[in-house]
Amino acid sequence: AAAEEDDDDDIDLFGSDDEEEDQEAAKIREERLRQYAEKKAKKPGLIAKSSILLDVKPWDDETDMTKMEECVRSVHMDGLVWGASKLVPVGYGIKKLQISCVVEDDKVGTDILEEEITKFEDYVQSVDIAAFNKI
Repeated sequence: AAAEEDDDDDIDLFGSDDEEEDQEAAKIREERLRQYAEKKAKKPGLIAKSSILLDVKPWDDETDMTKMEECVRSVHMDGLVWGASKLVPVGYGIKKLQISCVVEDDKVGTDILEEEITKFEDYVQSVDIAAFNKI
């Protein structure tokens, strides 16, 4: 029984211990990794975008909503595209401007966008994010 156990030790089930084969496999692996890195560097990166729906609230019912919309749309930034808008009744004759935009996440942040819109103090009371979706 002891002789049979010794025979099992001679069988290498997990590959060879030859260093030449390991070095060659390492060289091949390094070459493939280098080729993959070069290929990856040539590809343009994916641009992360988000769709944002903003609620822009006026001071009162006498605020000129068309002028407020013009002011909001006058905000221009690299990576910002304005979309559709509509007036939504809030109550007591007051309406808020609901406007959508698409932004590139790396270029335009929501804080900067809100800050730029609230600079129009004569028209804009506040800006809220009604919806935020990654594209």
